[in-house]
Amino acid sequence: MRRRAFLAMPALLAAAPSTDARIDELTIGFEDFRYRAPYKFGGKEVDRVTMLNVKCRLSTKAGKSAAGGASMSMGNVWSFPAPNVPYDVTLGAMKALAEKAAAITRGFTEYAHPLDVNHALAPEYLKAGAEVTRELKLPLPVPKLCVLVTASPIDAAIHDAFGKLHGRSSYAVCGKEFVRHDLSHYLNAEFKGEYLDQYIAGKPAPRVRMYHSVGASDALDRSELKKPVGDGLPETLEEWIPYNGVTAIKIKLNGADLVWDSDRVAAIDRVTTAAQARRGFKDWVYSLDFNERCPNVDALLEFERRLKSIAPTAFDRVQYIEQPTARDLAADRKNTMFEAAKLRPVVIDESLTGLDTLLLAREMGYTGVALKACKGQSDSLLMAAAAQKYKMFRCVQDLTCPGAALVHSVGIAAHVPGTSAVEANAREYVPVANAGWEKKFPGIFVIKDGWMRTDGLDRPGLGTS
Repeated sequence: MRRRAFLAMPALLAAAPSTDARIDELTIGFEDFRYRAPYKFGGKEVDRVTMLNVKCRLSTKAGKSAAGGASMSMGNVWSFPAPNVPYDVTLGAMKALAEKAAAITRGFTEYAHPLDVNHALAPEYLKAGAEVTRELKLPLPVPKLCVLVTASPIDAAIHDAFGKLHGRSSYAVCGKEFVRHDLSHYLNAEFKGEYLDQYIAGKPAPRVRMYHSVGASDALDRSELKKPVGDGLPETLEEWIPYNGVTAIKIKLNGADLVWDSDRVAAIDRVTTAAQARRGFKDWVYSLDFNERCPNVDALLEFERRLKSIAPTAFDRVQYIEQPTARDLAADRKNTMFEAAKLRPVVIDESLTGLDTLLLAREMGYTGVALKACKGQSDSLLMAAAAQKYKMFRCVQDLTCPGAALVHSVGIAAHVPGTSAVEANAREYVPVANAGWEKKFPGIFVIKDGWMRTDGLDRPGLGTS
């Protein structure tokens, strides 16, 4: 970013406290992985992932410095849905945007807290997204969600380095001692006089329940397995349950075919019930993810009624329902979730891109939020505070996050009070990207009883390196 853009921000960064830091270096790189088996959600199958890896170095005015890093799946199919636009085109747009976002961030030369860095740069990242749209002549504009995903590892790397700079967890350096502004500066007047340490735990919960994902084309048992991978890992839901001691299952649904959806949940429940009986386990739960595919709330209500009719025990185990209808809530404000949410929490995911969308969702009857590391560490913590303030259900989802990205996701889940569980599906679809991490964080990458242990997440920074 051109330096003069920041000279027009006189009040934001005045009177920097001694704990603030400046960005001295920032580099990015890309890494590609193939899935061992396709993952189908939202009507599309994904068979690969590109990781955006970021490294940075910060320093204080006193000359102390520390390096940090972060990583995130680019997830273009999810963050930049564009019918009839090739995968490589939207991925190329995200890569171009990542380069611009890195240059913008390097141009920020003030001493600041990571929250303030992100607060200052977020509008510039959005402008960069518009530039990419024009320069690449894209048929659709780069969405805000895509911008958040692209910039997320940059924001996380800065948080990681800042925590290391002060010898504390990144979650423990977001309170009044380190941040010059209260939360009203980042959110709204309802948060006046409040700071993140009122909403974010300084130490992680000792364990977090893991959600296992069942894609829309995943085999439930060996009779459904059409193309065995043969790599020694489980290949069906029936096999995954004892392998990881699964206690929570996220079910990807169609939305456009409610009979198929309810029958699919019933079938998953039958397979799960049998597998859990063999291991003597009774207390498992489901979440249902439509990935925006329900045409309206009436369809969701019909699905709920049918599921209760054909598989009442399965319905009883549903913990929450995720993003049933289109992400643009403002396009149909009459499509409210009040009735559906009386039965189970209804959570926004793709819709959640800031406080404005959280408040709109709340007005429309949504009762929960899905927090995601891929939307940025700063925004995830702020949305976690808002969700608690407004007494909304909280869960953490991933973006098929392997390695450092998964550690980051687990860290958010472990530090946000009341979080129900964290999704972790890279071990199913792209385990090659987890290579080496089993030794660094065995409690996160070697799961035997359906729970992730957070040993090591109280280290300085985000605990990812």
